[in-house]
Amino acid sequence: MQPTFTSSRILLPVRPWFIVASLLFALLGNLLPTAYWPGIPDWVALLLCFWSIREPRRVGMGWAFALGLAMDVADGAVLGQHCFAYVLLAYMAAAQSRRILWFPVAQQALQILPLLLGSQVLQLLMRLVAGGDFPGWGYLIGPVLGALLWIPGTFLLLLPQYQPVERDENRPL
Repeated sequence: MQPTFTSSRILLPVRPWFIVASLLFALLGNLLPTAYWPGIPDWVALLLCFWSIREPRRVGMGWAFALGLAMDVADGAVLGQHCFAYVLLAYMAAAQSRRILWFPVAQQALQILPLLLGSQVLQLLMRLVAGGDFPGWGYLIGPVLGALLWIPGTFLLLLPQYQPVERDENRPL
């Protein structure tokens, strides 16, 4: 499914418009009214983590700050709550990107879980320090579902980058 260190498949370069479109769709997914249900993952954090691991030179802390600011304004949350959590998430994901990409996709999901959980806990702590109410333990189920969605999400987000299976006998690659 995914090219790993033992795979012979070569991915095409990702198009910048695809990264921007996927992040904007994630932002729209967080703005839906269903985003506040228990167990729904933070789509922006999930895709920000994905692109920070896959393309750390294109998506990093700048994108994380901008998307976090947009989420703070949209949620009416403490200004900087999402910004701080997303910037730390992008930094940690980019710092561990080479190690995480070494694993198969199912094991990558296990590596992503602490990143997503840490981001969610950090947002929760900032909300509690500012005087907000505890949203319940269902708030922490979202990162677990996000880690489970890492497997099909990786396949879907890498699908446009796969080269055709047709092989030209005159080309070595």
